[in-house]
Amino acid sequence: MLRHTTKRLLGLGFVEAQSPAAQLLPRLYHERVVDHYNHPRNVGSFDKSDPTVGTGLVGAPACGDVMKLQIKVDEQSGKIVDACFKTFGCGSAIASSSVATEWVKGKQMEEVLTIKNTEIAKHLSLPPVKLHCSMLAEDAIKAAIKDYEAKRAKSGSNSDTAPAEKVANA
Repeated sequence: MLRHTTKRLLGLGFVEAQSPAAQLLPRLYHERVVDHYNHPRNVGSFDKSDPTVGTGLVGAPACGDVMKLQIKVDEQSGKIVDACFKTFGCGSAIASSSVATEWVKGKQMEEVLTIKNTEIAKHLSLPPVKLHCSMLAEDAIKAAIKDYEAKRAKSGSNSDTAPAEKVANA
């Protein structure tokens, strides 16, 4: 199965239902896409209840791709110290997730928010029909940061309101 999928990604396998013209011009993926598909970086997941972890879960209903990207943040420095992903989708979606996790590691959260889908698409040389994959990666990064900040605000507000609640209850 994996060999068949890899052949399809490389454009080496043909589907019988294609027109003769399409069989002569197979769709080739850039070597970076194939590399990230065959050897994805940072696959896995963190405990989403960990207050230092932000989780972004996004999907594209049109194609069925679903991407979960998680970041682990050092609370003292605000740097992303680790990242991982799980993606259900095509090779371009897996490659986009893999690249995104590599790019966010070791960077400040503000810096990570400047990563655009166009940069991911250009790096992977994605064809126009696969640009939604890089858009998912950008959305997943933003969602993970938003989740982390929401957890941080919630924990911060709980510790701030706790003394006030004790005074009110006394």
